[in-house]
Amino acid sequence: MLAGLGGIDHIHVYVSNREQAADWYRDVLGFHVLEAFAFWAEDKNGPLTIADSSDQIHLALFNSNDFVPSTAIAFKTDGEGFLEWKSYLEEQKIMLRCSDHQLAWSVYFTDPDKNMHEITTYDYEHVSKVLKP
Repeated sequence: MLAGLGGIDHIHVYVSNREQAADWYRDVLGFHVLEAFAFWAEDKNGPLTIADSSDQIHLALFNSNDFVPSTAIAFKTDGEGFLEWKSYLEEQKIMLRCSDHQLAWSVYFTDPDKNMHEITTYDYEHVSKVLKP
């Protein structure tokens, strides 16, 4: 049996301007920039990650001129679950890549219709000990 998923971690949203979109989400829905992840937005291809007031809903704002927009759902799990999912996706030969995001680890894969999916863990140290011995 596969490791459980702990819910949706974040949703990719493609926008024409990340900063203007963050302002809109702040003014209209009360979202704020997650400062711990702000360094990812220093890269023009990286996300500007925002959260609602309860920090339960996270949106990863990507500049749409840098990508062909597509839905991407990011599920969350713990470190052990992440390693199990990584192995499983490799066995299924559907894992596209495994990425070290310096605070988190993610694996990426697509469904048969080419919709992007991601499984993320913030048990960074635990996974790093296994993947970067």
